[in-house]
Parts: sequence; C-alpha cells; structure tokens
Amino acid sequence: MDISLIWAMIIALGVLIYVILDGFDLGIGILFPFIKGQQERDVMMNTVAPVWDGNETWMVLGGAGLFAAFPIVYATVLSALYMPITLMVIALIFRGVAFEFRFKANRSKALWDMAFICGSTLASFLQGVILGAYIQGLETENGIFVGGSLDWLTPFSLFTGLGVVIMYAALGCGWLILKTDDGLQDRMYQLMPKLIFALFVIFAAVSLYTPYSQPAIAEKWFAIPQLIYFSPVPILVVIFTFLTWQACLKRSEYKPFIYTLMLMFLAYSGFVITLWPNIIPPSVTIWEAAAPRDSQVFALIGALIMIPIILVYTFWGYWIFRDKVRVGDQGYH
Repeated sequence: MDISLIWAMIIALGVLIYVILDGFDLGIGILFPFIKGQQERDVMMNTVAPVWDGNETWMVLGGAGLFAAFPIVYATVLSALYMPITLMVIALIFRGVAFEFRFKANRSKALWDMAFICGSTLASFLQGVILGAYIQGLETENGIFVGGSLDWLTPFSLFTGLGVVIMYAALGCGWLILKTDDGLQDRMYQLMPKLIFALFVIFAAVSLYTPYSQPAIAEKWFAIPQLIYFSPVPILVVIFTFLTWQACLKRSEYKPFIYTLMLMFLAYSGFVITLWPNIIPPSVTIWEAAAPRDSQVFALIGALIMIPIILVYTFWGYWIFRDKVRVGDQGYH
C-alpha cells in the first residue's frame, strides 16, 4: 500500500474542501462593498455565521497532515512563504473578530464592516499569491529552501492573487443567490455574470501565461499523458461559464452556485495535473518528501478516525441551517 499517495490524496481533498467552504465565505466579505444597506449586510453575514468557523477546520487538517506526512514540505513551504502566510493569518484574525463584534456594535459598525471587507479580501488575495508562488516553484537544495524572502512576490503570483479574489467573489455571489431572496438576490443576479466573465478572463490569462513563463510546466502540459488529462479542462471551463451565465438569465437559484463550484474544481484539477507528482515544485516528488512509513501510518490512523467526524458535523451544520436567510431574521447575535 502506498501510504504517501494516500496522504497526498487526503491533503489534496482537505485543501479542496477548504477552498469550497471558505471560498464563498470569504467571497461574502469581498462582495460587501457592493451592498450598502446594513440590513442586507446583516443577511449576508447571517448566511454563513453559523458555519464559518468550522470551514477553517479543513485548513488546519491540511496543515497538520502536511506536518505529519511530509515534514520536509511543511518546513520548506513555511520558510519560503512565511511572510504571505503570516499576513493571511492576520487578515483571517481581523475577519473573525469582525464576525463577533459587528453584530454588537452601534456607532462602530462601519469600522467592523471595513475590517470584514479588508480581512476577507486580503486573505483571499494572499491565498492566491501563495498559490502562484507555489506553482512557480521553490528554490531548494537537499530539501532546504535557499531562496530569498521575497521570491514569492512576482507579477504571476500577484495575478493569481487577483484571480482567487474574483473566484471567491463569484462563489460568494452564487451562495447568496441560493440563500437569499428579494432585492439582495436581485443584486447578486446582476453581479454574477460580470464576475463569471472576469473569472473566465483570469482563467484564460493564467492558462496562457503559465506555460509561457514556466518552460518546465509547458513541457509537462504538452507531453503525454498529461495532455490527455488536461485537454478536457479548457473545454469544460467554457461550457460551465456559459451555463452559469444562462442560469443567471433564467434566475435559477441552485445552478449558479453549482456551476461556479465546477469551475473552481476544474481550476483545482488543472493545478494538481500541473504539479503531479511533485509536492515541492519543480522537482521534489511526494515519495522523496515523505516521512518514515511508521510515522505516516500512525498519523493515518488518527486521520481516518477524525475525517469522518469532521465530515459529519460539517454536513449536519449546513443541513440544519439550509433554509433561506431574510431581513428581520434573528440571525447571529
């Protein structure tokens, strides 16, 4: 049994679930500036207030799994990206504090709105920057990072940062279409096509710029079997972009969110195909970076106990709070 491969799949799944759940959660903060009414902003926050903190459990799971199964990766990534990771955590702290304080504030409510907006947008942007820097590759020697402290700060990483902000905003917009009604839902129907078009442009630009700026990635993309695996992705992106736009025109409540999730999944699958089998790009594979087998097995036993529990309470939380949220609901206090 290939324990390293199992752990790579667990970590990849944990990151994917985090991006889905915290993506639309962060997207709501990004969309706050488009909505001026305080009651409607209350509704936006109430759609995720009961579940937002549980979403970040998957980030913790991914980090803990990386430390247990691939400690070299954990050390290398933190060394290379400690600055954007630290700033991201600070942004998430501001955002979390805004969740707790905003509903209890009176005169300072605008201040906590700004903290929520800035925390959500900055955290999303920095996640994209981290993603871009990771795709570009980390300069290592014998598994140790030997690059500079600002190697992560490149035009490509800044562009991917902008892409993640737009992707999370689109996810948040789809979520609000699903969870709200009346004027707020109408506003989201108006915003969604614009966000989807911007997301399509970002996808196209990243797809063109990545192989141009990274010859090693270009060689991998256009080699067999990666070309076979990767070729359906751009076609499906076009299809789901069109379906999302059409769903907004028809005012479907579920489809915009589902189709946007599919677009996000396609982007994530392209990321995995691009890097596979490396876990420290451009050259360290999951097997070269793996912890001793006994350590991986021991940690895997705990993971197999905890992951079903996390899945159950995550599903249960969303099921309990599955109904629409409206102005005047008691909400989160």
